[in-house]
Order: sequence, then structure tokens, then C-alpha cells
Amino acid sequence: MNKNYYAILMAGGVGSRFWPVSTTEFPKQFHDMLGSGETLIQKTFSRLAKLIPAENILILTNERYNDLVLEQLPMVKPEQVLLEPAMRNTAPCILYASLKIQKQNPDAVMVVAPSDHWIEDETAFADNLQECFDFCQKENALMTLGIQPTFPNTGFGYIEFDKTDENSIKKVNQFREKPDYETAKSFLEQGNFLWNGGIFIWSVKSVTEAFSTFQPQMNALFQQGFESYNTENEKQFINENYASAENISIDYAIMEKATNVYVLPATFDWNDLGTWGQLHEKIDKDENNNGVINAKVILENATNNIVRSDANKIIVIDGLHDYIIVDKEGILMIYPKSKEQDIKRITGLANEL
Repeated sequence: MNKNYYAILMAGGVGSRFWPVSTTEFPKQFHDMLGSGETLIQKTFSRLAKLIPAENILILTNERYNDLVLEQLPMVKPEQVLLEPAMRNTAPCILYASLKIQKQNPDAVMVVAPSDHWIEDETAFADNLQECFDFCQKENALMTLGIQPTFPNTGFGYIEFDKTDENSIKKVNQFREKPDYETAKSFLEQGNFLWNGGIFIWSVKSVTEAFSTFQPQMNALFQQGFESYNTENEKQFINENYASAENISIDYAIMEKATNVYVLPATFDWNDLGTWGQLHEKIDKDENNNGVINAKVILENATNNIVRSDANKIIVIDGLHDYIIVDKEGILMIYPKSKEQDIKRITGLANEL
């Protein structure tokens, strides 16, 4: 394997729309959400390790999930797990990880990937990633893998690329915020828009230069600790300084400002598994479009439901259509799929009980 290949695996999210399975103490990336036998973070790590040396995969997560990461990824050394002492969105943690990698290997190219996405065709993913790595080793480029839109989704940001560019890797015109339905429809009709899946590729040189140009204050903050990175003094520096970083995403901090941004339209199936409805799309279903995970069920006059249970019990459902039914320890949720975006609010109400 190429020793210059690195990955930053983002594993700090809570996944609150997957309550009650996903909780602050045990978020969705550490669950086997699809009943596949592997958790989402395990699947993502093994997918990246097909191309990237396992020792070059860094996991960015919150301090509270350190033990979960090491338990689920026993091949990972503790020093590969970067712990955020404060929640500061994606830009600060990516800069921190990039500087660590730069100190170790200034010739590195890296991919930044969420830990909770589902990609079925892992060979196509590896091929796409290899093409991006090759491009970034030759060009001063900030790259992203754009997802081919299958319907006018209003829950994703979009990437507009130059439709006159006949190369497989396209120049990005601009990033577009989550649109309303009519705008999303127009994006698909124009044919040069992709979903922003949050997968980024660049050389360590390109991304650190971009931070120096567009986020000088944040760059100066983390550069102060450069000599401590990859030493026993690193943890103290991060604990004392990390919370001073601005709370800002990599999209706003860098990608929307830079002019050397490129996108490769992905050739693999992708799902960000952001909601129970999206999970329902990916699992096997019966003739009435009911999807069942880890449960024994009797379903009568029931259609288009998703049912999940962690307990060895029989669940009987009659007369429910388009519902999310989740049984977990002391919580039973029976909730309409049409209102799944409200589950985040319900989580807060449940925590008050």
C-alpha cells in the first residue's frame, strides 16, 4: 500500500434522528444499523483500509467515545484516535488532524470521510478514491466526491460543476445550500449538480495552504502546537487551546471560498443514513414494503413500515402504514415516517421525563 495515503475518519456525531437507538452515550456510528454484522464505523474503516494503510487512518471523535472506538476497532492504536475536548464542527478538527499528518509526512494525500455513511459498491469507491488521490498528487486541488442525485432531495447541499468540462474530474463552480423542492428539481433538470456527501480529498500541502489563506486565525491557533503534535505534549496543548477555535464547518471555512475546488461524480451507490426513512430504503423488505431489523414480527394489514428491536421478542403489528416502530430497552417509539424530522425534538422531550 502507498505509505503517503491517509484518511481522517469523522466519528464524533450523535445521530439524534435515529433515537432511541442512537443516543449521546452510544451514537449511530457504533451500531449495526442495517443488521449486517458490522457497525457503521467498522464498515467504513474496512472500506478505507482496502486502499489506505490501517496505521494511517486517524479517527476524529469526542472524548466520550474513545473507549467505543478502541473496542470496535481493535486494530487501531490509541494514538490514532484524536479526541475533541469541545464540539467545534468540522473545520477545526480537520485542521488539527491535517497538521498532525503534515508533521509525520509532508507528502501525504488524504481523504476525509464520515463514519456513518453506507456505500455498497466498495470496489467502485476504491476506484474513485484512487482517481482523486492521483489527481491531488499532481495538482494543487481541493477535491470532493459528489453523489449523483436520484431525486430532488431538499435535505442535502448541492455542488454545481462546470458543465462544459469534459474531464471526469470537474471544476466546481459553487456550493449551493439545501434548496426548496422546486429549486432541487431545477438542479436535477440542469444536469450539472451533485449532492454534497461530505467526502473530501486533498494533499496535506493544499489543505494547510487553504487554511493559512482563508482561516488565518484558526491556522495560527493550531500552528502554535505544531512542535507538540505526535508527542506526549500534544494532548495538553489540544485540551488547553481547542475550545478557542471557531465553530465552523469545512464547507464554510474553506470549500466555499477556495477557487481550486474540483469534484469527481461518484460511481457508487451512497446513502448518508441520516434518518429512519433513509435506513428503510437500504434494508430488505417484504412484499408490503415493510423492513425489519433484529425483530420477530407478525404483520397484518401493515405496509411501508420499518421495525427494529434489540430484544428477543415477538412484535405484532396490525393496521399501521408508513410508521417507524423501534423497541429499545425502556423506550418504545411508534412514530409516523412523515414526521421523522421531528424525532430530534422528541429526543429532547424524552430526556426531560
